[in-house]
Amino acid sequence: MPKVPSTSPATGKPTSPSYIHTTACNFVDNAGRTLLLRGVNLSGSSKAPVGRPSYILDGFWDDAETGSESFVGQPLNIDDGSADVHLARLRGWGFNMLRFPVTWEALEHAGPGKYDYDFIDYTIRVLRKCKAYGFKIFMDPHQDIWSRFSGGSGAPFWTLAACGIDPRNLTATQSAIIHCEYPLAHIADPATLPAMIWSTNYGRLLSQTVFTLFFAGRDFAPHCIIDGVNIQDYLQDHYIEALGVLADRIRDAGDLLDECVLGWDSMNEPFEGLCGWDSLSSTPTQQGSTLKKGSYPTPAQSFRLGMGQPQTVENWTFGSFGPRRDGSVTIDPKGIKIWAEPSTETTEGVHERWGWKRDVAQWKLGTCLWAQHGVWDIETGFVLQDDYFRYLPATGEPVEFIADYWRPHFERYAARVRRAHPEAILFVQPPVFAPPPKIEEDSVLKGRCAYSAHYYDGLTLITRHWNWFNADALGLLRGNYSNTLQAVKIGESAIRNSLQEQLGILKSDAAILGPYPTVIGEIGTPFDMDAKRSYGWTDKGKYLGDYSRQEKALDASLNGGDGSNGLNWTVWTYCADHTHDWGDGWNMEDLSLWSADDLPEMDEQELGMDGSLNADEDDPSALYDPMVAGSRAGLLRNQSKPNVINNHAPKRKSGLSTPTAVTVAAASSLSLATLGSISLPEKYQPRQRQPRLEDWIADPYGFLTSGARAVRAFCRPWPTKVVGVPADIKFDIAKATFKLVVRVGAEDAASALAPGEEDEDEKGAQRKATEIFVPLVHFGATDVVRVGGCEGAGRSGNESGDESCAVVSSGKSSAVGSRWASTVDLPGSLPMSDLDGTTQGSEVDLEETRTLVDVSVKVSAGRWKVEGQTLRWWYDVPKAGKGVKEYTIEIKRRAGVIKPLAVKRGPRRDKSWCERLCDQPGCCVM
Repeated sequence: MPKVPSTSPATGKPTSPSYIHTTACNFVDNAGRTLLLRGVNLSGSSKAPVGRPSYILDGFWDDAETGSESFVGQPLNIDDGSADVHLARLRGWGFNMLRFPVTWEALEHAGPGKYDYDFIDYTIRVLRKCKAYGFKIFMDPHQDIWSRFSGGSGAPFWTLAACGIDPRNLTATQSAIIHCEYPLAHIADPATLPAMIWSTNYGRLLSQTVFTLFFAGRDFAPHCIIDGVNIQDYLQDHYIEALGVLADRIRDAGDLLDECVLGWDSMNEPFEGLCGWDSLSSTPTQQGSTLKKGSYPTPAQSFRLGMGQPQTVENWTFGSFGPRRDGSVTIDPKGIKIWAEPSTETTEGVHERWGWKRDVAQWKLGTCLWAQHGVWDIETGFVLQDDYFRYLPATGEPVEFIADYWRPHFERYAARVRRAHPEAILFVQPPVFAPPPKIEEDSVLKGRCAYSAHYYDGLTLITRHWNWFNADALGLLRGNYSNTLQAVKIGESAIRNSLQEQLGILKSDAAILGPYPTVIGEIGTPFDMDAKRSYGWTDKGKYLGDYSRQEKALDASLNGGDGSNGLNWTVWTYCADHTHDWGDGWNMEDLSLWSADDLPEMDEQELGMDGSLNADEDDPSALYDPMVAGSRAGLLRNQSKPNVINNHAPKRKSGLSTPTAVTVAAASSLSLATLGSISLPEKYQPRQRQPRLEDWIADPYGFLTSGARAVRAFCRPWPTKVVGVPADIKFDIAKATFKLVVRVGAEDAASALAPGEEDEDEKGAQRKATEIFVPLVHFGATDVVRVGGCEGAGRSGNESGDESCAVVSSGKSSAVGSRWASTVDLPGSLPMSDLDGTTQGSEVDLEETRTLVDVSVKVSAGRWKVEGQTLRWWYDVPKAGKGVKEYTIEIKRRAGVIKPLAVKRGPRRDKSWCERLCDQPGCCVM
């Protein structure tokens, strides 16, 4: 690793000890060590206000039109103690990076230029809490298919009105599929929403129109003038400034930028709209980034549907072998149009609610804006300019969306962010699977950049099944195969290799930007596979709590970041309000790593005789968890607009049919103000035990695994800081063995001998170590994992009885250690007042001496020591002229692979007569 500069390449100012560089294709600390930043998106819940999951129709449009709904409370409740438990769990899983989604709607929902400072200040409190637990963060201006009110998330409601659209008519015209109105508003049954159908909205009129206006309105919609500027500038100006106001406020907080908030992602998964579309009368013949599933109109058909004209369009299904044409379907809007009526504004074009003035001489409401630009004729339905969006109007050259439209927007956004955050790392995210463009280094990137690609195993995500075959999706999209069959990968080994190769291609794309690191900003797997069998919904509950298929799928994806790739990643997602019934609370997606519905059941001692909770009412952490029935946090809802119980909950095929406590709370109309001495019906009482921070002391394994799904896949060993660079990372989840190869050269001497490390070489010089996260989920000592409901294969500890061997905390080349008295490095509990104010700039630490892991370690050179879940490894750096050396470390659990025992999860079931007769674990003979 080249020596890191002592001054910032962006500002020229001296770098602080906590400064993170982006150089030599890696994140690098100020000591010169390569960093791997891995974690999770916190959170998918941030797409909507608290208590407003996407399936709830009641009040949806009325609240939208008033702009009154605040996002305060997302993504975590920091006032009831639950945020500490969630963040401690995330740190205990080894995560050190959070991608932090924030929507434009959350910032500016009340109207153009009206910012929600209460939400912004709440966000700052959440960020400080995250900082206290040692997380690095990059902010994510999140959107999906433009807005909640077009079936996704992101932009405020008023942006649709500004574009001359009436969102209430989107469903009737199939201009967008909206979860709470699916399949139609008057017969809504949101539980039947097909998997990933929301993403087909990118192929429908609303998204195609609004994204075209946002990125290229000046070229393709020059008549769309509002408040004296083109709609492109109007939308972009408000979007960029809203995020700029957030950045300003975080800067003014004084203790977050650079120390915690490293930088800013660009718009999440931007879409090109119609820019560059070859023919409006046809759909692409090759599978693109827009999913073919359900009705699939051409743009020309969408124009007609938008004006209320019936159309017969293609219909598609998506099976194990990808999309397949399945006949046609007729859509009849019965004259309903998506274009807002002229009466919504004054004759002068003034909108009385939102305040803008439209240029009515050029842009008339009530009719298709593309017809107003001569693209098609409404009366005949005939397309007049079939290739209207294919060429740049000014030059006649073919449109290159990323270079022509995305890059100029990114540069404007980056300039505004850097005004508030001069040292910001710019996380560059072009459209999905598209390589980034060249971006000016001196004036834009300034040595502070990372490539932020996304990757999902698309076949598993859409089919909700871990298949024995897969395909090289990235290769197909980039034209590397002449037909789909060539891209097919058969067998788990081939699939894993293919995923790793695809992620390697994404990493290589970063070179277009420069010698910058790559972060896979989103990666994950669905947990509602196979008709939610893991939730006990099938096979009479036989597979309740069995996430083995999800574990294989997620391990295969995250393994793609290992090997020679050595990638940074943030998994999608962690939702504190996840439920089995409604998943992440957004469009039936179900990717959360944790769910309250997966917590083990309480035993009778934790339940009162009447089924009520035995909890200390004076203890705010006793009933902490938001969205859990019976908890104060769970019953706290928007008091101005109570929710109603939704009558369209998903239907289970068989097995456990009792509604979960979490589902009841999610639909509850109660608020903290009306709580009082409430008692819920017995069948709705919460049966899952809610974790507390104190559980880390009594049962660390249980604390990290309770409620977690496929935890062995994402809580995996990896090098967090490396003297040199990681040349190869291998983790065998089945055998719980880890192997790391590091490559080190003479240029790494500065990082190895940087000040501040505990270890000293023979000459007394202080040295930095390579640090490896060693999760107790895989390597926990036997007594620790037994407390958590697991058992180790074989014996652990010092079999010879030599007491001195039982507290070995270090070793040398090829040495094998047994057990350590270690310092727990998991953040722990502090008083709420401390976390919100007096501990700004400090991390939460829970110091305790205890044996957590039981590993044998073999190193090719050097010495090592374990503290908590961190293994530190020191080795010699070659002298100048001696070339490059590679060192290897291998880690495994002394007692063998941890075998989780069955735990009671989910909705409560009555004990059998045998279980009531013998209440002891295992079998007993009478």
